[in-house]
Amino acid sequence: MNRRRNVKIIATLGPSSDTPEMIRKLFEAGADVFRLNMSHLDHKGLKRLHGLVRQVEKEVDRPIGILVDLQGPKLRIGAMQEGGAVLEEGASFRFDMGKKAGDASRAPLPHPPIFEAVNVGHTLLLDDGRIRLRVTGKTDTTIDTEVIIGGTLTSRKGVSLPDSVLPLAALTEKDRSDLDFALDLGVDWIALSFVQRSDDVAEVRKIARGRAAVLAKIEKPQALSHLDAIIEIADAIMVARGDLGVELPLEQVPGWQKRMTRAARRSGKPVVVATQMLESMISAPTPTRAEVSDVATAVFEGADAIMLSAESAAGQYPIEAVTMMDRVAQSVEGDPTYPGIIYAQRTEPEATGADAISAAAHSVASTLNAAAIVCWTNSGSTGLRAARERPHAPIIALTPVHATARRLSLVWGLHCVLTEDAHDLEDLSDRACRIAFQEGFAQPGQRIVVTAGVPLGTPGATNMLRIAFVGRRDTE
Repeated sequence: MNRRRNVKIIATLGPSSDTPEMIRKLFEAGADVFRLNMSHLDHKGLKRLHGLVRQVEKEVDRPIGILVDLQGPKLRIGAMQEGGAVLEEGASFRFDMGKKAGDASRAPLPHPPIFEAVNVGHTLLLDDGRIRLRVTGKTDTTIDTEVIIGGTLTSRKGVSLPDSVLPLAALTEKDRSDLDFALDLGVDWIALSFVQRSDDVAEVRKIARGRAAVLAKIEKPQALSHLDAIIEIADAIMVARGDLGVELPLEQVPGWQKRMTRAARRSGKPVVVATQMLESMISAPTPTRAEVSDVATAVFEGADAIMLSAESAAGQYPIEAVTMMDRVAQSVEGDPTYPGIIYAQRTEPEATGADAISAAAHSVASTLNAAAIVCWTNSGSTGLRAARERPHAPIIALTPVHATARRLSLVWGLHCVLTEDAHDLEDLSDRACRIAFQEGFAQPGQRIVVTAGVPLGTPGATNMLRIAFVGRRDTE
């Protein structure tokens, strides 16, 4: 199946989309990668959905990526009195480590690291930011606050601390168990929640040992202070706007989205924009105009992928949501202003042979109006370099490695095809021409640009560029 767009679509699977028939329909509607959320799955459910996606992948004969999203630490208050309690603006409110149900004056908070991390003047947010408190005093076992924005507080609501660096690892014991199980299954991407610093990502990379790529979710303000270091060590990042919008002033989120997208593009790392992109389609067959504009903005910025969460996992219109995302993306990429916007954000290549070849491939393809750029890649690095250039010509990534093809399914513009390694330079060019024709990108008489590493099959050694003609024999 030949997608007619560059940006990729990630669809979350859930109760609305957890059958083989629905997964196939979502793929045919435009989903390139499927997200499995461990906040709502046990190991049995993960194994089942992983098997269903691989079954569909075999049926459609296209590589499909699987992203497992780890839950991360969940900070919540304890039990409240029946019906909850109303916190009045200006009132005093205390958190403690007791077990008695909370009321309008206090609540249990069973997380000792929070008591260590907060200081006077810090903000505490409850219930996705609906209730805002300011710390006025603390001891080892209590936190006193003033209610800045009140509301009804009920049991087990979430707690966010935008001003505090928590002495918590991003990986909980549940996450470690889920991570090991997912790696043994052979998933392609691991999304890490609660990232505050690059060390959080390094820990997961050490455990994964290359068995899966690691995506850092940027959802906490603390991560923004270490953004460059996180991007450097991660394989990709996600702009997780939902949680980020709780802990940051909402008006700052769009600017940070642009900065994160551009920082990832400069580094040649994939970037995913996520959360509430088509939120109204959870219960409506069409989105709002604002949501369409939101999706379009991410595509104009050159994001590698845009993601659906509850829209495809639990909504009433999962197929329509994916279809709408596909339509918006195709429309944006066909807009006459799109090439100029994308090119204006282009980064100069690094001073390496591989980067120089990828930049040259972009230039040659543009000058010759080539039908496609075909890159041979084992590890995926050549494909990433080609995508970083954001060329106008389609990019076909040829690889003999299943895992590489699946991981690259998340990357901007890459049409991945599984094929055995080339035997020699002639086979390399001939097969590139034949596949470009078979996949619908080139016709006889058109030229393609081919990049590869010599000696053939050497990971990360892109050092060759060829111009090849698609001939009649390539159609046979």
